[in-house]
This record gives sequence, structure tokens and C-alpha cells, in this order.
Amino acid sequence: MLRIDKLNHQQLSSQTMVPSVRTHLPIPLALLALLICTGTACLAPRALAQSQQPAPKPQQPDTSPTDSGGPGSDSGPIVVPKKKAQPDDTPPPPAPVAPTVKNPAGLPPVSLRIEVPEVTVDVGVLLEKTHQFVPGLKPANFKVFEDGKEQKVIGFKRIEAPITALLICEFASTSYQFIYDMRNAAWDFTQQLRPQDYVALMTFDMRTQILTDFTQDKRQLLEAINSLRIPGFSERNLFDAVYEGLDRVSRIDGEKYIIVIASGRDTFSKITWDKMMDKIRKTPDVTIFTISTGGFARAMTEGRGGFNGQLRDMDYLQADNEMKTMARMTGGMSFQPRFTGEYPDDFNAINQAIRSKYELIYHPTNSRQDGSFRKLQVELVDEEGHPLQIQDEKHKPLKYELIFRNGYKARQEVE
Repeated sequence: MLRIDKLNHQQLSSQTMVPSVRTHLPIPLALLALLICTGTACLAPRALAQSQQPAPKPQQPDTSPTDSGGPGSDSGPIVVPKKKAQPDDTPPPPAPVAPTVKNPAGLPPVSLRIEVPEVTVDVGVLLEKTHQFVPGLKPANFKVFEDGKEQKVIGFKRIEAPITALLICEFASTSYQFIYDMRNAAWDFTQQLRPQDYVALMTFDMRTQILTDFTQDKRQLLEAINSLRIPGFSERNLFDAVYEGLDRVSRIDGEKYIIVIASGRDTFSKITWDKMMDKIRKTPDVTIFTISTGGFARAMTEGRGGFNGQLRDMDYLQADNEMKTMARMTGGMSFQPRFTGEYPDDFNAINQAIRSKYELIYHPTNSRQDGSFRKLQVELVDEEGHPLQIQDEKHKPLKYELIFRNGYKARQEVE
């Protein structure tokens, strides 16, 4: 056994007094106790020496100005940094890069396109007596209705442009009077053409035939009309001819016109009346004008010939009604002249209706693209919304008529 209390007391006598501890420990434990006491005695003087040293003075902040004009540390007075002078030729910052969008894996590229329907209505305003165009109307004078609902007109202008027309003439071996009227009417129509107009000539009896394709040469048209001498068949397939004519002009962009010069009777067509009318409804931007032939011959034989004569009269009355229906449905005009002297005035009215019109544009409230037929109605009103009254120089009321297409077929969403 070793006594370690005396050794510990001597080492710590100069610093502090440690109570003596008398312990009887085994040899290994005694050595461990001796080491612990020795370490404590060695550390104590160092800690005491550090505690006796004077406390360091607080470091003063560096308030010397820096290159930017402010203090060098976070403390001290606040000074706005100086702005460095930038050269004038500093290029602008680059444009932001457009974000790249990637579709999920396995999904093909998808594009979205939204189309706003737009309807254009050409309206002719003509005096009933003289067929003169009524100028000077304003957008507020027009009201457009689609299926009975008023539409807001967003575009308005007066147009007067060259025409693109197909002349369909009946050339059948029925009566010379009908051929004579047809040739005179076609001649008068050609005489009123202008150099910028495009016109084609098609004849029909049992079948159709293109005599002249679309051309601006009036002489070529006149020569083709003069060549109509001896017809081939007595059948008059009017429905087939109109159907084929609509199919031809539908390939041409813009507004087109069909001038039908015929008796109006149909005897052997493969196309029915309903099918032809459906074709008229589905063909956009086409206006039909009709001229009935044989008026003088019909007037001379009207009511004669007993029962057969009455049947013939009924046939021509039905023919006149069909010619009127085709024209009015497309916004055209129909004429039944009896004398050849009426042709110049009739075709002058057609030229007035074709070349001078008001163009109205609107976005329909019914924006569905379902392929349905939409009925149109146009009215003229004054500033107070009442029906427009037109007077002549002597303040006498003048009757007028509106020429416009009675409807259109909406686009099919998937065609």
C-alpha cells in the first residue's frame, strides 16, 4: 500500500488547499489516482494565469471609406454606396430564353386552333320601278337577323367590283321563238360586260356543253352566241344544267354569278328539284339571275288549245315560279320579259344589282359549326329604328327592294 495524500498536498500547497484524503487502494488504482491529481495540479496554474491577464480592448470599427463609398464594416453610419460609372456602349441584357415545354412520353404533339365564324352578306338596295341602286346608306340603316335573332354588324362597305359569271342558255329544238329570245338576251348581256369581267358560256338541251370557258374577250363570247343555229334535242334538262353549273363555279374563289336564260321548264333531268335546291343552299358565294324566254309566244297562245293548252299554261306558270325561287334564294332577281326591247333594261338592273352592293360582316351569335342552314333577314331602318322611308325630289314615297341571300349553310366542324 502507498500513501499518496502527502504528495498531493505538497504539489497544491502554493495554489490552494486540498483536504487530505487517506485511502487504501490497490496498486493499479493508486497509480490512476496519482495521474489524475498530477494533471489537476498542472492545469490549475495555467487557468489562474489566464484569469489574471487584463481583458483585451474592444476593436474599433473600420470606418474608412471603401471604393464603393460606404463604410468598411456593417457598423457605423450608413452611407449610400457610390455608383460606378458605366460606359454608354454597354450592351443590353440578353433576352430571356423561351421556356421549353415537353410533352409527356408517348403523347404526340398537340396544337389548338380556335376559329371565330364570320358571315358576309351582300345586300343590294334597288328601286322597284327603275331598278336603280340606292346610294348613301350608312351602317346604322341596316339590321341583320339570323334565325330571327339580331346580329351586331362589325364591318360595312360599299363594293363595286368586276364580276365572274357563268351564262347558262337553253338551246333546245322546241320553238324558234325561244331560241330567238335566248340569243337576243345573251347578246344584250354580253354587250354590258366590262373589260375586267370574266364570263363563260354553257348551253344545254338533253345534255350540257361548254362553248366558251371563262374569258375577258367579248368577241369570243359573241362568236359563240352567233354559232347557236341548229339545236340537237328537244329535251330541256334545266336541273342538270344548273347543278353542273354550280359545281363548276364552286371551284372559283370569291363571289360568282350564274345567269340562266331559259324557258324554265325541265323535261328529262336526272337531278330532281329538291336535290338541285339543296345544291344551291350548300354552294356559297353564288347568286343566280334568271331570264325567262318565250314570253311573247306564250302570251299569244295563252288560254288557247282547250285542255292541253291549259296544261301547257300551267307548266309555264310552274316554270316561272321555279325560276323566281332559284333567284330569290340566292339573292338574285328574276325577269319574265315579253318583248326583246325589255332586255337592255333587265340586264341593266342585273348589272346594278351585281356591281353596286353593300357588304355587311358579322360574327353570328350561334357559333356552333354543325352544318345547319341559317335563315337570314335584312331590314332598313332610320335613325329612330323605324322602317326607312325613301322619297324622290318631289317628296313622293318610293318603293324599294332588298336583294340578299336568304340564308347560308354553317360550316361542318369536321369535313
